[in-house]
Amino acid sequence: MQPLRRWRILPFAAMLSVAGLPLYIHLPRFAGAELGLSLSTVGVILIAIRVLDFGQDPALGWMVDRWPRARPLFAALACAALGLGFLLLFSVPPPIAPVLWVTLLLVVIFTAYSLATILLYGQTEAIAAQEGPGGTGHLGVAAWRETGLVLGVLVAAAAPSLLALLAGDDLTYPLFGLLIAALALAGGWCARPLWRLRAPKSAPLTLSALVASGGVSLLLLACLNALPTALTSTLFLFFVEDRLRLPDLAGPFLILFFLSAGVAAPLWARAAARFGNWPVLVSGMTLTILAFAGAGLLPVGAALGFAVICVASGAALGADLVILPVLFSTALARAGLSSGQAFGLWSMATKLSLALAAVATLPLLQSYGYVPGGENTPKALQVLNISYAILPCGMKLIALLAVLTRRVPVI
Repeated sequence: MQPLRRWRILPFAAMLSVAGLPLYIHLPRFAGAELGLSLSTVGVILIAIRVLDFGQDPALGWMVDRWPRARPLFAALACAALGLGFLLLFSVPPPIAPVLWVTLLLVVIFTAYSLATILLYGQTEAIAAQEGPGGTGHLGVAAWRETGLVLGVLVAAAAPSLLALLAGDDLTYPLFGLLIAALALAGGWCARPLWRLRAPKSAPLTLSALVASGGVSLLLLACLNALPTALTSTLFLFFVEDRLRLPDLAGPFLILFFLSAGVAAPLWARAAARFGNWPVLVSGMTLTILAFAGAGLLPVGAALGFAVICVASGAALGADLVILPVLFSTALARAGLSSGQAFGLWSMATKLSLALAAVATLPLLQSYGYVPGGENTPKALQVLNISYAILPCGMKLIALLAVLTRRVPVI
């Protein structure tokens, strides 16, 4: 594949992560501080929209497969809806009840985000086919895609702090919404040639074919494996600000975490091409467990210790981001199955993990009296520590055991 066309994966992927991170990192704080919504309300809204995704994501994938020539139009609509949705959410005061306003806009944003994600991952086979057959092409595409995703997360993580420093707290979120809107349009514009590529002919997706290909097992693994990261992403700011009492370092920690993932992603891809997907996946999962375990043992004010954990857990995340989608797309390609609807299911599985994390932890923390940025009891902080570090460690261990015992097929 020509380099000029190949690099276009990166800005579109970056745009997606710029749009995705605020939904779980910044939204709880924004909704509480600016709109007066409680953590429980935010959690209920997120899980309600995920229920919508159960039917929506596979339907969007079916739509992409059904009208492949309309993919450029679908991509343009998704980018426009993402940009407009965030602009209205962060930059425009609610003209109606805040809970209704947030819910309506999140439906638009999540739908657009789902469509754009399905398009990007579903186009993997078409892009990889330009480089040559086999897993190497998929790994190359994954390295570009996941590096772009992580670079976008860096922008999303650093932007609010930088905007607050440059323009003041009152303009932080309005400018943040404007920034996301601009990046959504720019990413969509850069990626236009990608959607004109045609994938090899494939068979319609059926449940029996997906099971036979190993795709269902990989979907289950993806959901289980994403739960730990979903928990830590949802609680990251709370842990840094109230458990470690390092609020001024939250932004730098986020940047360090995702910068490590971005640097590691292409390295994991190269390692998988040389040593195989299975040992690389196991290595990344093991590193994640060690990092999570270390986070739970940190004392208050342990800036250096948490920085090391951010580097280790970020690098480990790079393996998950690269290897698992490669396993799934390769399984689909070998079985000759359509990718759009399949990645609609993949999108649903990964987002389900994020929603489960929000609905399981936010009301739990509130029930123990946890108040973000407020005076918290030792019990509330202990529950926060367990939710952020110990629980993810156990979940990741279960996912690792599933791989090691070959409960899921690993290509």
